[in-house]
Amino acid sequence: MTTSWTADDLSFLDAAQELEIAVGSRRWTPIWVVCAGGQVYVRTWYRRDTGWFGDAVRSRSAHVRVPGLEAEVTIEDIGTASARVTAAVDAAYRTKYTGGGTDAMVTAEAAATTLRLDRR
Repeated sequence: MTTSWTADDLSFLDAAQELEIAVGSRRWTPIWVVCAGGQVYVRTWYRRDTGWFGDAVRSRSAHVRVPGLEAEVTIEDIGTASARVTAAVDAAYRTKYTGGGTDAMVTAEAAATTLRLDRR
């Protein structure tokens, strides 16, 4: 069962430079996180079956934390299923993260790794 992110949750997530995610018995892994349309999204540079990303896609659940918030989440692999969501997530990455790494996070290859995190 999922619940909606509260306004406070979204504020903590949006303010955080990185979200830490732990999938299964994996250690905390820091990743960029964005909020768009009241939802929470993460991506990686490229789609792979290994590391935190592969484990997250297989398990469909994780534990996340940012300053002020720690939560259990379900993971929905949405990839590029919606052009509207892809555009909104791309825009959120461009707005939140500026500099060298941002361009790599808004490519078609990175967009295909889009995961939505839903609070449990």
